[in-house]
Amino acid sequence: MAATTAAPPSTAPRRHIAVIPCRWGASRFPGKPLAQLGDKPLLWHVHQRCLEAKRLDGVVVATDDERIEAACQELGIECVRTGEHLTGTDRVAECAERLPAGAYINVQGDEPFISPVAIDAVSEALEHLVPGTLAVNAYTELDDVGAVLDHNVVKVVVDAESNALLFSRQPIPYPRGDRPKYLRQLGLYGFTGTALSLFRHLPQGPLERTDGVEMLRFVEHGHGVRMLRVIDHGLAVDTPEDLARASTLLHSQPVR
Repeated sequence: MAATTAAPPSTAPRRHIAVIPCRWGASRFPGKPLAQLGDKPLLWHVHQRCLEAKRLDGVVVATDDERIEAACQELGIECVRTGEHLTGTDRVAECAERLPAGAYINVQGDEPFISPVAIDAVSEALEHLVPGTLAVNAYTELDDVGAVLDHNVVKVVVDAESNALLFSRQPIPYPRGDRPKYLRQLGLYGFTGTALSLFRHLPQGPLERTDGVEMLRFVEHGHGVRMLRVIDHGLAVDTPEDLARASTLLHSQPVR
């Protein structure tokens, strides 16, 4: 079958769009966005889940790598070439400066089974933000002890109003007494363009630099991040071993 050439991303204003930030040089898994899952690259599966969401007006891959850009062109996926950035959200922020939209959903490029319903939930929550809250971040409960201890899994502690208090790759809160309820931050964030512009111009704080969790940038500077509980049984692909597990999961799912 001949390759499909993607049209340049539209610059006409859109309501809510998903942006999938992808980079080549992940330390634990170089070239991860183009790793084969089934017969397609990993990023293609993420893109498909975004297409299944009902509230989006488009899906764009944002990358600084020519190999990823070329793959998107072959697959017919809208792609924006960006500069180099510290985090995926910084990359989404550059994309937002070039593609006008009412809001932007940052969907991680290593979540091939991300729930389209969860994406829609973040989109809807963005329309009901209280003053002082700049982002919506989806989360699920963690039941697996191994995931609680896994540094690849970001944990979050929330207050009584579902605002983020702290993110960490360490198990938080510390289980001094009864076993606490652990919450996993999903790589699924929602922002307005104004919030992304602020994020891009805020300096990284010591917590973000230490833990490598970008949502700490808002928290450290006193800005609210609303945590939104969703149902998601996906699998983040952080390592080649995760990719093998994702392949098993893919082949166990019914044909779409």
